[in-house]
Amino acid sequence: MYFLDPNLAQQIVERTMKIIHHNINVMNDKAVILGSGDPHRIGSTHEGALLAISQNRSVEINSAMAANLHGVKAGINLPLHYKGEIIGVIGITGEPETLRNYGELLKMTAEMIVEQANSLELAQWQYRQKEEFILQLLRSDTEFSPQLRDWALQLNIEIDAPRVVAVIQVQGDEEQTSANSLLKKVLNLLETPSRGNLVAMTSMTELVILKPAFLDGNKWDPQLESQRIDQLLTRIPEELNVRLKIALGHFFPSPADISRSYTTARETLALGQQLRPDESKYLYEDFSLLVLLSGLRGDWRGDELTTPYQSLVDADKNGQLSKTLTAYLQHFGDLQQCANELFIHRNTLRYRLDRIQQLTGVDIQSLDGLLQLYLGQVLSKQ
Repeated sequence: MYFLDPNLAQQIVERTMKIIHHNINVMNDKAVILGSGDPHRIGSTHEGALLAISQNRSVEINSAMAANLHGVKAGINLPLHYKGEIIGVIGITGEPETLRNYGELLKMTAEMIVEQANSLELAQWQYRQKEEFILQLLRSDTEFSPQLRDWALQLNIEIDAPRVVAVIQVQGDEEQTSANSLLKKVLNLLETPSRGNLVAMTSMTELVILKPAFLDGNKWDPQLESQRIDQLLTRIPEELNVRLKIALGHFFPSPADISRSYTTARETLALGQQLRPDESKYLYEDFSLLVLLSGLRGDWRGDELTTPYQSLVDADKNGQLSKTLTAYLQHFGDLQQCANELFIHRNTLRYRLDRIQQLTGVDIQSLDGLLQLYLGQVLSKQ
């Protein structure tokens, strides 16, 4: 059963008193006054409302009758209904003869306010349920549980649909409330039309989108998805667009791996901001190796990989040897091309490479040695 809320009752009072300039009382299903144009009457029991509830009809009370009742003034009391049940009473203070024409109008207005408030509350509840479901999907790193599948069914969400995750963040030093307002505008754009997107706010400054992976045909096409992101960015006003960063994660064929897609989207965003701060869109495909290696950060394996390269950095005060190693790696060990890029003689290049081997203890003539220095260099930049 629906129960009238005191805030809603007072809202009904204020809105209906604009229609008719008489005092209005709104009582709950126990005839207790919840809202009134006369604040002193709030909390008291209204006997006229008790009668209207018990008989489920309008009750008119004139001045003579009011004198014999407790807490009652002359007026009309009409039961309020919601979904066929009495949820309270609306009362109009004054002589019934002068108010009779207003009664049904005010009753209808009050019931419409209740209906609208409940519809809004239901919509907000459904949105919160959907948002919490999406967040639960992102936390799930195993096969979907029966409970999660039942939840998806209740929300009319196709849980096994192939999806990929994109993350949008608001950048800048503005207050969180301002960032949150901007994200809500973006959220509205994503849901109008939705195109099957599942959207949720993960924080005051971050929005996550679970996008259908197969926009055309039945295969994943990151370039096509990139074009869709460009289209989204053009729909956002330029003054807002410049404050947004968006990253698209990796697509995993198993729907249960959606949490991994979210992880890759966040890693891609972090790396994109670090390495390409002037850009606003980052794709996993452009940072895939770095994202895959990011899991080694803070792990002993990552520390072992970076140790030789870090020894070089520590000893290379002017950065000359690090620059030489970068050119050598970029040209896959081709001495002449490397020397040409650095504008040095091949003998000078050989001297520097020998020095790199001495400092790192790595044989750069071997594939394993080059790979270790390359990975160490990559990890050190993260």
